[in-house]
Amino acid sequence: MKNNAIRCDIFCAIVDNYGDAAVCWRLARQLAAEHGWRVRLWIDDLAPLYRLAPGFATGPVEVHAWPKTWSRPWPEDDTPEVVIEAFACETPQACIDAMASRACPPVWINLEYLSAEAWVEGCHRQPSPHPRLPLVKHFYFPGFTAGTGGLLREHDYDARRDCFDEAAFRAEFALPPRLPGELTISLFSYANPALPGLIEAWAAWARPERPVRVLRPGGSDAAQAIGKLDLLPLPFLPQDRYDELLWACDLNFVRGEDSFVRTQWAAKPFVWQIYPQAEGAHLAKLKAFLAMHPAGAALRPFWQTWNGNGPLDWMAFAAVLPSLDEPCQRWATSLKERPDLADGLVKFCLQRLK
Repeated sequence: MKNNAIRCDIFCAIVDNYGDAAVCWRLARQLAAEHGWRVRLWIDDLAPLYRLAPGFATGPVEVHAWPKTWSRPWPEDDTPEVVIEAFACETPQACIDAMASRACPPVWINLEYLSAEAWVEGCHRQPSPHPRLPLVKHFYFPGFTAGTGGLLREHDYDARRDCFDEAAFRAEFALPPRLPGELTISLFSYANPALPGLIEAWAAWARPERPVRVLRPGGSDAAQAIGKLDLLPLPFLPQDRYDELLWACDLNFVRGEDSFVRTQWAAKPFVWQIYPQAEGAHLAKLKAFLAMHPAGAALRPFWQTWNGNGPLDWMAFAAVLPSLDEPCQRWATSLKERPDLADGLVKFCLQRLK
């Protein structure tokens, strides 16, 4: 089957505020723009897309509101060749029934959450036959190793970064020009009781020869100066503009999954606040990633405390910060050498549609 004839439906149920929508939109856009697929994104809450991708209604992806309760039948002639349910959401039963009625059933993918845990490689691409219908669902895991599905990375990423003008970015958002010795930090986080103490530590650490500026996308507070520390709010940034923020900063605090992946492509030192799960299940994912990253030993103490395990020690982290640039660049280069998630997913699906 020709690649440009592929129709694909992606189902997305919002759990995290922006993470689910961000990943699904990024995948949908990449499949449409780079692979010529006819993509429909079914999403049960459109609000995040209006902020992540303000122009989504005029782009190459069809976006449809996905009702919480699906009551109408799914037209058999409207069933696509590929169906992707993101993050274990459930494809509507009407769609499943229509899939089963096709002479050549669609490729059915469960796109899973990102994890560096060792068990992921053993589950990636594994089939799961439907208990009643002649359908097979395959699990597809993003990841950091050759035995996983890789990470989303647009083909024009390097070209966009090469054209980035930090001075123009700062001017556009009324940010002051970079000062000599300045440490510029982006802060995108969930609510965190450790944040007030971190701000105090930044204020105590900042010096006239070492000013600190913290840029907070989506921040609602007014700009604030505490000695040589400036806390500067930014509007909520669409996906492409958020990449620019990461490029403009020396240290990036990120959260969840999408911003976590984007900061790794930015190849800058970063601090990850993982999405919290019941009974501390998220901490195993944090530990697994730190064990894999070349700067994991240096990152571990501060990352663990930022994720709620003990008191923060900014001074100790600041001492190792200059040594993090090289391993973060090396890590990004190693990830780039593998196929990105969209390319691998396309190849996987085409092999099954022959």
